[in-house]
Amino acid sequence: MAEAIKLVQGDNGPQIQATLTRADTGEAEDLTGATVTLHFRKKGTTTVLFSRVGVNVGDNFSNGIVIFTFASNDLDLTAGKYEGEIEVVSATNTRETIYDTLEFVLREDFA
Repeated sequence: MAEAIKLVQGDNGPQIQATLTRADTGEAEDLTGATVTLHFRKKGTTTVLFSRVGVNVGDNFSNGIVIFTFASNDLDLTAGKYEGEIEVVSATNTRETIYDTLEFVLREDFA
């Protein structure tokens, strides 16, 4: 498991970049035409707090790279542990959820 992504309460500037690869070949997954969504929830719960659609910058999707940005108020949450699930819906409407989740730690802001 990768190290937890560290965030601060109230911020809306962090970006998360993920590179999706095929487990069988190790090659980057071509995400062209797909919708890639990050679902975010408090660890140990079942309620999704928000979902963000990933953006394609240049030819990132063809190289399996997706960037997620946070909206205002997304991180106006209680400090603690959170997790994210990435879901890919292809241009042909095939849905695939990445098995491994992203781990997040949210700390209180000083101000």
